[in-house]
Amino acid sequence: MYTFVNKNNIMNFLKKSSPFYYLLLFYIAVSFVLRVILFFHPITQTSFTWADTLTLFFLGFVSDFFIFVLLSCFLWVYLIFISNSKYLKPYGYIIFGLLLTLLLYVSSGKTILNEYGSALPAIAIGFVAIKTLLFGLLLFLPKYRSQIRFWLFSFVIFLYVVLILQNGISEYFFWNEFGVKYNFIAVNYLVYTNEVIGNIMESYPVIPLFSVLFIIAGFVTYLIVKKSKNYIESIPAFVEKIKLSGIYLALFTLSLFAIPFFSTKESSHNVFANELQANGIYKFYLAFMHSELDYFKFYKTLPSSEVFAQLKQQIPSISGETTWRQIENEAAENHKNVVLITIESYSAEFMKMYGDEKNITPFLDSLATKSLVFTNLYAAGNRTVRGLEAVTLCFPPTAGESVVKREDNKNKFSTGNIFKQKGYTVKFMYGGDSFFDNMKDFFTGNGYDIVDKTAFKPNEITFANIWGVCDEDMYNKAIKIMNKESVANKPFFNHIMTVSNHRPFTYPNGKIDIPGDVKSRDGGVKYTDYAMKKFFEMAKKQPWFANTVFVILADHCASSAGKTELPVEKYRIPAMIYSPGSKPQKYTNLMSQIDIMPTLFGLLNFDYQSKFYGQDVLKPDYKPRALIATYQDLGLIKDNVLTVISPKQKVKQFQLTLKPNQKVARDFQIHYDQIVLKKERPDLINETISYYQTASDMLKKKKYQKIN
Repeated sequence: MYTFVNKNNIMNFLKKSSPFYYLLLFYIAVSFVLRVILFFHPITQTSFTWADTLTLFFLGFVSDFFIFVLLSCFLWVYLIFISNSKYLKPYGYIIFGLLLTLLLYVSSGKTILNEYGSALPAIAIGFVAIKTLLFGLLLFLPKYRSQIRFWLFSFVIFLYVVLILQNGISEYFFWNEFGVKYNFIAVNYLVYTNEVIGNIMESYPVIPLFSVLFIIAGFVTYLIVKKSKNYIESIPAFVEKIKLSGIYLALFTLSLFAIPFFSTKESSHNVFANELQANGIYKFYLAFMHSELDYFKFYKTLPSSEVFAQLKQQIPSISGETTWRQIENEAAENHKNVVLITIESYSAEFMKMYGDEKNITPFLDSLATKSLVFTNLYAAGNRTVRGLEAVTLCFPPTAGESVVKREDNKNKFSTGNIFKQKGYTVKFMYGGDSFFDNMKDFFTGNGYDIVDKTAFKPNEITFANIWGVCDEDMYNKAIKIMNKESVANKPFFNHIMTVSNHRPFTYPNGKIDIPGDVKSRDGGVKYTDYAMKKFFEMAKKQPWFANTVFVILADHCASSAGKTELPVEKYRIPAMIYSPGSKPQKYTNLMSQIDIMPTLFGLLNFDYQSKFYGQDVLKPDYKPRALIATYQDLGLIKDNVLTVISPKQKVKQFQLTLKPNQKVARDFQIHYDQIVLKKERPDLINETISYYQTASDMLKKKKYQKIN
C-alpha cells in the first residue's frame, strides 16, 4: 500500500513538473550532442585520456543541469501564475483595469524610458499591450480560454526550444571559429549587432539554416506539449504550486552555489578538456562580468624580450620589460590649476574648422583660435570608459573591456597619481550617477574624490534626464567647488565629464535655437557648447582663472560604425589646451588620446617617474602614431597605414589615402580611403604588436601599478 501511494506521488509530481522535465531532457540532449560534435571537431587538436573524457562529460552534464534550473526561472514564473481564479469577479476586472492603466501610463510618453529614448518605450508599450490583450481575451472569452491557454503554453515551450537549439548552433559556430566556448568576443558581438548580423548573412546559409531550425523546433515542441499539456488541462491547486515552488526554489538556490563550484573543476592541463566541460552560457556570463579577452591566447605575439625591444624604438627612454622611465625638464615646475573636460560623444566633424557648416560649436571654434589645438588627434576607442581610461592611465586600449570596468582597476599609475605627488587636490566630477560604467569604483580606487549627482542639493538642479543633471548645473557646481579649493593654498586638478550630448539629447529649453524636447543630436552638441561657454564666462570672473590650464577633448566620436573594422574618421576628435594669456598654436602631427596628459605635464615642466605609454608630443624624440581600437580589433595608425590585429592571430593593413575636402584647411582633413595594403609592412605589424602585447603583459603581471 505504501509503495503504491509513493509511486502515485512520484507520478503526480512528474505530471505537475512535466514542462520542466521534458525541456530539461531536451536541453541535456542538445548539450550532450554538442559536446560529442566538438569533441571530434577538427579544430580540437588534442588527445584525451579516459579520465579527461569521463570528467568532461560527467561534470559537463552536472553543470548543464544546474544552468537549466536557473534558465527555467522564466518558465516557473509563467506557469506559477496560470490559474482560473484570477479571472473571477471582481478580481479579473480589477487586474484588467490595472493593466489598462499601466498601458496608458507607458503610452503617455512621460516615463523614465522616454527620457532615454531609442527603442525602449516601444518595447515597453508592446509588452504591456500584448499582456493586456491576452489577459482581456482570457477574461472576456471564457469559452475559448482553454484553447487560448493551449496556444500560449505551446508558444512558451516553442520559444524555449528555439533558444536551446539556437544556443547550440551558436556554440558550434563559435567553436568552429575560435576553438573555445563563449568568451568576451561573444559579448562584443552583442555590442556590434548590426555588423555581426551582416557578417553572418554573408558567411552562412542563414535561410536554409533557420528553416531547418524552426522545423526541428516545431516538431520537438509538438512532442513536449503533447507530453506536458496535462499541466494546463489540470492546473495544479494553490497548495501544489507552493510545493512545486519550494522544490524549484531549493534547486535554484543550490544552483547558485553549484555552478561556480563546478567551474573550478575545469582544471585539466588539457585546455580543450576544460573548454568542453564548461557550459557555454555560464562562460558567456563570466565573460560579460569580467570583461577581459586573453591577448596571448587570441592575438599574434612575439617573444617578450623582442616585443619590449620593439617598444623601446618608439619610447627610447624605457629599459627592460617595463615602461618605467624618468621624465625631466630643464625649466622650473609650474603648479598651475588644471581643469580637464572630457566631452561626451563629440566628433571632430562637429566643429567648423573640420568642415561643419551648421555652426553648432561656436564657442569651441572660438576657443580653438586662442589655444594650443591638436588638429590630428585620435580617440583610443568608441566608448566613454575608453576615453576615461586614455586620459587617466595614458594606456593603450587593450583587448576586452576598458580597465575602468575591470575588477583589477585600482592603484594604477594614473594622471591623478602624478598630480597628487605634486601636492594637488584631485577630483572627478560627473553630473550623473558615478556607479554607472563602474566610474566611481575606478576613480576612487585611484585616489580621486568623487563629485556626482548625489552631491547636488535640490536647489542646484535646474534640469536632469536619465543620464544626470544638465551640463550647466554641473559647471555651476564645479565653479563653487573650485572657489572653495582656491582658498586652501593648494593647486587643484578637476576632471569633468559632461553628459548632455548623449541620447536622448534633452536639455533646458530656451538656451539655444534648437528646443530641448526635439531630442536632436545637433541640439545636444550645440547645448554642450553653450554650457561650456557659460562655464568659461563664470570662470573668467574667479580669482583662480588666470592661474589655471584647461584641457578640453572628446571622450570618443558620436558614431563608430563604418565600412571597415576601424574606420579612422570615426576616431578623430577635437582636442585643445587653453591657458589664459598664452600664445595660440597648432600642433599638426598625428597623435593619440593617451598623449594629451603627458604633453600637459611637459608644458607644466613636471619632473616625475613615468610608466605612461602616452608621450609628450612636443618633445623631439616623439614619433607620430595613433592607437585606436574596438573591444577586439586593435589598431595602429602610422606612415599613412592602418595596421589592425584581431583574434585568431589575424592581421590586416590598409593604405590611408586622403579624400580632400576643398572647403577644409589641410591640417583639419578627416576622411580617408582605406584600401587593403598590397605589400605587407612587417615593421608596422611588429610595432602594433609591441604596443598591445606589452600593455596586456603589464596588466596581467600587475606592472602598471602606481609608484609609491
